[in-house]
This record gives sequence, structure tokens and C-alpha cells, in this order.
Amino acid sequence: MNRYSDLEYLRLSRGQKFAYNFTSFFAGIPQALKNAGIGIGRFFQRIALAIGGEFADLYKTFRDGDWKTKSSYLVMGLGSIARGQVLRGLLFLLFELVFIVYMVLPQGGIFWLSKLDNLGDSGPHKEMVMQYGQSVETFVAGDNSFRILLYGVLTLFFIVAFIFTWRLNIKQNKIAEGILKSGKPLRSGKDDLRSLVDDQFHKTLLALPLTGILVFTVLPIFFMVLVAFTNYDAEHDGLNNLFTWVGLTNFNTMFNWTAGGKSYSAAFGEILTWTLIWAFFATFTNYFLGMLVAMMINKKGIKLKKLWRTVLVLTIAIPQFISLLYVSKMFAKNGLINLSLINLGWIQPGQELPFWEDPTWARITVILINIWIGIPYLMLIATGILMNIPADLYESARIDGANPVQQFTKITLPYMLFITGPYLLTSFTGNMNNFNVIYLLTGGGPTNASISTGGAAVGHTDLLITWLFKITMEGGNKYYMASVVGILVFVVVALISLVVYSLLPSIKNEEDFQ
Repeated sequence: MNRYSDLEYLRLSRGQKFAYNFTSFFAGIPQALKNAGIGIGRFFQRIALAIGGEFADLYKTFRDGDWKTKSSYLVMGLGSIARGQVLRGLLFLLFELVFIVYMVLPQGGIFWLSKLDNLGDSGPHKEMVMQYGQSVETFVAGDNSFRILLYGVLTLFFIVAFIFTWRLNIKQNKIAEGILKSGKPLRSGKDDLRSLVDDQFHKTLLALPLTGILVFTVLPIFFMVLVAFTNYDAEHDGLNNLFTWVGLTNFNTMFNWTAGGKSYSAAFGEILTWTLIWAFFATFTNYFLGMLVAMMINKKGIKLKKLWRTVLVLTIAIPQFISLLYVSKMFAKNGLINLSLINLGWIQPGQELPFWEDPTWARITVILINIWIGIPYLMLIATGILMNIPADLYESARIDGANPVQQFTKITLPYMLFITGPYLLTSFTGNMNNFNVIYLLTGGGPTNASISTGGAAVGHTDLLITWLFKITMEGGNKYYMASVVGILVFVVVALISLVVYSLLPSIKNEEDFQ
């Protein structure tokens, strides 16, 4: 496409500018994807260089270090203790002892790692054992695949933590040796404790949140990814019947088109299309209508502003579990809406509007109801931003003869888009995973029999997240396929986020509104 200079762009009409910006956005997507690929390649290149640099530094430190530094390669903290940094050395030594004890326990790290290759040898069974000279049948619990996978992953994380701590121990000895050679004294244990609330206070504050992220976010994600390579389901629950590794079989099933419309790939493609359509309308209808409501309430001369804001906030104050289920019943075939239309004589009995029965009606209805839910959030956000737009901008625009529409398009909208650009992105990705609205209103229905697979009924309003839930809870509890869908959802959301984020004006032109 032709690229306009700044002067040529200013000469374009409003429609031409919109068309140019619209085509520029989509034309820039391939380049953005290319840049993302290049960035990922450079990221792994930097990782490889960093790992090589670490090994080189380890060799050099061992070669040039004194006996205290060299001894720390085997006994963590020994060099620090020998140099008088007892507290630091004891902490390193304690961590190494805990690691060794955990790894060699009868049911410790080595045990779980040895079971990780096949996720267990035998499940619950009965064995004949000798008791008091007689052969007695005894129940044996056997292995538990779920525990083996979980504790195996925990052990791997513990090993990574140990390697990181061991490397830190070597660095500390190298730094301490250099300080002593320069004739300066080392920090004492009291100095180390004091630094935790002084120059190292940021590390103290981040320690607990970082641990929480690793334990409650990174570990479950890693575990979920590994489940995608097993046959973990209701039949193979890991306790009564062990599950095992199946390699890429689940991904082959997901991308296998031989089953036609009944394949997982067909279902994924159709559900993904609707998910993107839903996320687009759910995001931008709420955004612009919420902004419009905020502008109407903030307009000079409007009375009872607090009342109108309070009425709107009540919509989000009531739990969605209550409000959405009630609204779902209202729009049912025998619900309040259809009964009211019959009583008014607008429709006849037997001609009830198919809000939840017809696919098109259901999709439009959930989008409209989501507007009722989402406008209050955007109204509150927009209210705060609109109050911070300098009033002299509007005054200058009025002096120059700008009408309200021109003031909105030239001042209000650019300012709002610049400030709320990242919010729009997070709102879009959040709507892609908006489980509550879809599941509580329609349950994903009406059923789409043409793409229902694996015993899980796929609906015309199902999002990827509700489909994932159904795969998990219906059709044999196929956790492995749900894990595959979860990985694909992550890939789709990550790609959209990376591409759009790189194109946001808030990121590209940060200085525009400073």
C-alpha cells in the first residue's frame, strides 16, 4: 500500500484517513508478527549467550579463586563462613542440606523423578503376603499418577532453585574475594540484616509476591501444559487407573480433520471465530456506550449526577451469579419478556421470540445483555479521565468554531484512546475468557450438533473457555484435551496481545499527551 507523508495525510478527507488507518493497521500485522518472531529469536539467542557466559565465568572463578571459593563449589556457604560472613554462609549451607535431605528421602525428589518417566508402575491392587506364617491377601495402594506428576514438577522446580542458589553462592564468594583483595572489609551478618530493610528493601518486599507467583501461577501453568501430553481423564484418573504419557497424540487429535465437522479442529475453528466476534463487540460496544453515558452525566446542567452514577453502579454491585441467572430466566421462552409481549398483544401464544433457541438471536442477546453489564465499568473509568481533560482545550475549540461532534472526534476520543489503549487490549483478552456471561446466560447453547465432539455438547454461543469447561466436566472428563485447548487459548491471546500492544498509540507515542 502507498505510504503518505505527513503533509499528504493531512490533505486526506476524514473517510480517506479512516480507510488509510484501517488498512495500515491490518497491513502492519505481518510486519508485527515478523518483528515478534525476530524478537523471540533474539531472546533465545540472548539466553544461549547468557548460559555460555555463565559457564565461562564458573570456569574462570574456579581457576583463579582461592581455596575458600573453590570449596564453595562443593559445600555451599563454606567460603562465606571461612571469610567471617557466618550468617550468609549458614543460610547457603542450610539450603543445601535441605535439598540433599529432600532428594534422598524414601519418598523424596529422586523417588518422584524416577517415577516421572512412566507416571507409575501399578495402581491399586491386591497382593499375597505372609503374615504369621500364612499367606494373606492384602490391598496395596500402589502408585498415584497425579501425585507423581505434581511432586515431580515440584522437584524440578526445587532443582532449578538449587542451581540458582548454588550459582549465587559462587558469585558471592567471587565478590567477597575481590573485596578482600582490594583491602576493604566485608559486610557482617548485622549489615546483611540491616540491608534487608534499607538498600535491599525492594527484594524483601518482592520475595513473598514472587514466591506466590511461582507457586500459584507458574507451577499450575507448567503442570497444565504437561497434562496435555498425557491421557488423564475420568477413566485414567491416576489413582484407580494410572494415566501415562502419550506424546503429541492429543495435539494430533486436535488438528485432525479426518472426522470432518465432528473433529476437534472444526469445533475449535468455529468457536474461535465466534469468540473473536464476541470479544470485539463486547469490548467496543461497552467502550463507546460507556463513554457516551459518562459524557451525558458529566454534561453541565444535568441534575442528580450522583443518583445516575449510583443506579448504574448497582448493576455491577449485584453478583453476576444472581443477576445473570435472573436475566436468563427473563428471556426464556416462557419468561417475563415473552409473557409481557403476549399480554400486550404484540405476539401470539406459540410465537414466542427464540432468545435462547435460535443461534443468531442467542448471540445478539448475549451481546446486548453484556452492554447492560459493562457500561457501568466504562462509565466510571471514563468519568475520571474526562474530568482530567483540560477545559481550555474545549474552550479554544469552541472559539475556533468546532461543533460538539468535532470536539469529540478531535479532543475527547483521541485523549480517551491514548489513555485507555492498554485497557482496551486487556478488556478484549478478558472478554475472550468471559466465562460468567456466556455460561450463566445460555450455558453455551443452543447446541450445535454439527460440531459437538467427544461427548461434550458444543453450543452456538460457547466461547473457548466455556468449551474447555465442558470438555473437563462432560464427555469423560477429558482433562488432557482441556489442557490442549488451554494451551491454544494462551497462544491466541498472546499473539493478539503482542501484535496489538506494539501498535497502540499509548506505547508508540508516549510523549504525545505529556
